[in-house]
Amino acid sequence: MTEEILLTREGYDKIVAEHEELVSVRRKEVSERLKEAISYGDLSENAEYDSAKDEQAELEERIVKLENMIRTARIIDEEEVSNDYVSVGLTVKIKDVDSGENMEFTIVGSTEADPFAGRISNESLVGQHLLGKKKGEIVEITVPDGVLHYEVEDITR
Repeated sequence: MTEEILLTREGYDKIVAEHEELVSVRRKEVSERLKEAISYGDLSENAEYDSAKDEQAELEERIVKLENMIRTARIIDEEEVSNDYVSVGLTVKIKDVDSGENMEFTIVGSTEADPFAGRISNESLVGQHLLGKKKGEIVEITVPDGVLHYEVEDITR
């Protein structure tokens, strides 16, 4: 059985849009490139043909991956999630107790994670330790560089 993928509504919509783009637009473009490359003749020494075949294989692989993600997705309804404690789909403001630095993360499924945009995975070390914590709680996370101490300052939708 395949593992379900946690997604926010926004993340699910992005995956569906990418799938539609690949199937309806990119597939046709790659098909045209392939036809053009075939028209050049002698496929054994045709770099354009090889390139188009590789592109087609990568495209089909991505389409299958997206279809599997759509099929196994579990959409987190942010309206149904309580913001009493940290969970997937919510934004958490934390303070590094040692440095005083404030940070804000949205906890998302691993598929949507983008740490540079403040979206961390529920499977990441920090994400795992923040899940289930309430406002005011101190979280201690052991990382390769030592121990981090974060205080949960706020949890919002």
